This record gives sequence, structure tokens and C-alpha cells, in this order.
Amino acid sequence: MKNVYFIGIGGIGMSAIARYYNHAGYNVSGYDRTPSKLTANLEKEGIKIHFSPCIGAIPADIEETLVIYTPAIPKDMEELVYVQQKGYRLIKRSRALGEIASTQKCLGVAGTHGKTTTSTLLSHLYTHSGEGCSAFLGGISKNYHTNLLLSKNPVLVAEADEFDRSFLQLFPDVAIITSTDADHLDIYGDVNTIRDAFAEFAGQIKEDGALILKKGVTLDLSNVKAKVYSYSFREEADFCPRNTELQQGGYFRFDLVYPQFTTLKGETVPAGILEGCTVGIPGWVNVENGIAAAAAAMLGGVEPQKVKEALAAFQGVERRFDIHINTPQIAYIDDYAHHPQELSSAITSIRNMFPGRKITAMFQPHLYTRTRDFAPEFAQSLSMLDELILLDIYPARELPIEGVTSEIIFKDVTVGNKVLLKKEEALEYLRGRDIDIMVTFGAGDIDRLIVPIEEMLKERIK
Repeated sequence: MKNVYFIGIGGIGMSAIARYYNHAGYNVSGYDRTPSKLTANLEKEGIKIHFSPCIGAIPADIEETLVIYTPAIPKDMEELVYVQQKGYRLIKRSRALGEIASTQKCLGVAGTHGKTTTSTLLSHLYTHSGEGCSAFLGGISKNYHTNLLLSKNPVLVAEADEFDRSFLQLFPDVAIITSTDADHLDIYGDVNTIRDAFAEFAGQIKEDGALILKKGVTLDLSNVKAKVYSYSFREEADFCPRNTELQQGGYFRFDLVYPQFTTLKGETVPAGILEGCTVGIPGWVNVENGIAAAAAAMLGGVEPQKVKEALAAFQGVERRFDIHINTPQIAYIDDYAHHPQELSSAITSIRNMFPGRKITAMFQPHLYTRTRDFAPEFAQSLSMLDELILLDIYPARELPIEGVTSEIIFKDVTVGNKVLLKKEEALEYLRGRDIDIMVTFGAGDIDRLIVPIEEMLKERIK
């Protein structure tokens, strides 16, 4: 194999794998629908990308070419149809990640939310400690400015995505499961089927490995051969905080309690307390994610003291509770939240950080199916705000569904100050609003508004 061709190369997961093969010396190229910051960075690294379907851009040598595609690509997309008909070796992104992970000690981070921050934290703990790891991340690490880390240490951190059952391609040595809430109902149908898939994933953890499970998560563990550990921010668990102190700006200081355990290196670590821990980004949710990541790193063999130092040095992930402005006059936070539970957790954290201040949020729903399936729950979460700017649905891979618009959320939001707008109208509307705490939420192209909003709000501070 000499060539690796990507159909949908600009996605966060696809671009990491493209970078991996490019670093390994393969001839990497691909298609994506629209140019973006990610595709621009790939092009700077020497990867050829085109933005209109083009059969001629696919390497002609069938025997020496691997084609990797994302399931977000429509099945009738002409390049996909062509490589199928011509007999290229064609695999999904998840299969490619599974093949790479199978050659290393794999630490998988799964969950319907929290997995991107937690996997980025875990890879940072390994890297900052000097142990090193390779990592395929679902976001851009602010410590390393990339979604791919490479190391000679044969440890791989992988974000284990439940979409399209992708995570079932992984057989990890250690796995974290952060949550198993209802999501992707277009694929799974109901929450019980989702939990069955997570149980199957947990059953694939190696017998001498470990499962780190959020306390309270409902999961059938009957087929799990690995040792199971619990973690929590709010409850007593195997890994949990004590003497928690909320500090200025929403940061926390805490002591991390951990049990006796045996690492992947075969070393026995006695039970103990890691005193005076902090996570380098604010919010209780990030402390909980940090506890899960710390558990996985320590089980992997990273020394507890080095874990403590690395937690404090963590700078976060782009678009995950990403604080752009934090002044007494105005604060601006951007977050990828696109599920009702994620919204509730983020809004609760913001209230915790900025008690008594007015929260204005702009939310762009992601997918028609998710909007249809969770409209009442979205309305309930968004009703926790003081002011709501609701945008039209970002369709991503989906065609419209009759009767499904942002209006089915909007009508049930109980906030008095609410407005439904097109994305193109949002900036002009904001110019006329009094802003205290501004938040943008969503997994679609709302990210195109981040810089203009930040610039507008910084002008007001001057």
C-alpha cells in the first residue's frame, strides 16, 4: 500500500487518521465538502484536498490504495460509489482506527458526552508526565494545538465514538465510560439498544485490563472480564474528590482519593490520597473528567504525583467549555454541547462560576433527528438560561424532516427573553443586546461566529 485516500477528510476524526498516515510516509489525499481551518492545516502539511467530487483525483492504482470513508458521507456520493464498483480496499474510519490501535496498548474513552475532553486530558497526562502516548482526539488540544499525538511509547489513547457503533472496532486495555444517555436514536432506536452497545464495548476490554465507569451509569457488566472501577465528582467512588473547594473563576481545589490497584506495567499501587489537586480549566464537569482521566493514567502506570502536576497544566480543548473572554464586565464561552444533558451540565457549571450574572446563550441544534427526538429535553435545558438566541437546525449529513424545525424547541422554552433567528441574522441582533455572560452552543457551523462575536465583545470592554 502506497496511497491512502479519504472521503470526508475534513472531519475531526478523519483528519487525525489522515495526519497519522501522512507522518508514516504514505501518499495521502482526499475529498471534503467544504474548506475549513482543519482542511487548511492538512494542506499545509502537504495533503492534497479537493472540495467537489472528482473521480480523477482518486489514485488510479487500485492494488496500492486504501480508501477510508466516514459514515457521514451519503451512500450515493459518486466517489464512494466509484471505489466500491472498482474494487478498492474500502474501510470506515472506525476500522482504520481499530487496526492502528490493535498494535498498541489501547486506552479507549467512550460516552455519549465528555469523551473528547476526557481523552484529551488523558493524552495530556501521559505526554506532560514524560511517558508519552499516541492519541487520536475528537477535538483540538489547546496544549498541543492538534488532534493527533505521536510517540514511540506503544500506548494509544483513542476517543471511542458510539456513532455508527464505531467503538466496537476497539479492544482496549483500559476504557473509560463517561455516560450512556439516549443519543443517535436514528441509529439505535432507543436508549436500551445504546446501552447494549456500550455493554458490548465494555465486554471487549482485555481480561487483565480495567473499566473506569462513571458511578450511576446504567450498564450490564455481566460480560465484562476486566476489573471495574467507579469514579464520580459528587458521590463516594473508587476514584473521587474530597475536601473540594470552589475557587475564584470556577476553578476547584480537591484531594483525589484512589484505591489499591495494579497497573498495566504489573506494579501494585497502594490506596492513597493525592492532595491539593487542581484542573487547569474551570467547571465541576472538567474536574469529573479529570478524575476519570487520572484514574486511567494511574492504571496505565503514570506516577500519581506526575498526574497531579499534569492536571494543573491542562489548557483544555478548542470548543469544549472554551473561555475566550473572562472579565468583570463581559465573559464569553464557546462550547460544543449539542445534547440536552451536555447543555444542562454546561449551564450549571457557568452558573457555578458566575453566580448572580445574566447568561445569554446562542444555540444551533445539530441534526433533524436529534432535534425531533429530544425537543422537550432541549427546551427544558435551555429554559435554565436568562436569554436565548435559537438558530435554525444544522443538518450535517441529514435531509430535512417534515415538521421538524427549531420551532419545536423554541415554543416550549420558558425564558421570557427568547428569539428564533437565522445564523446570518445573529451578529446584527447581538449588536443591540446588553451582554453580561455570552455563550455559544452547538456542533454545527456556529463555530464560524466565534471570532466575530469575540471581536465584537472585546470592543465593548475597551
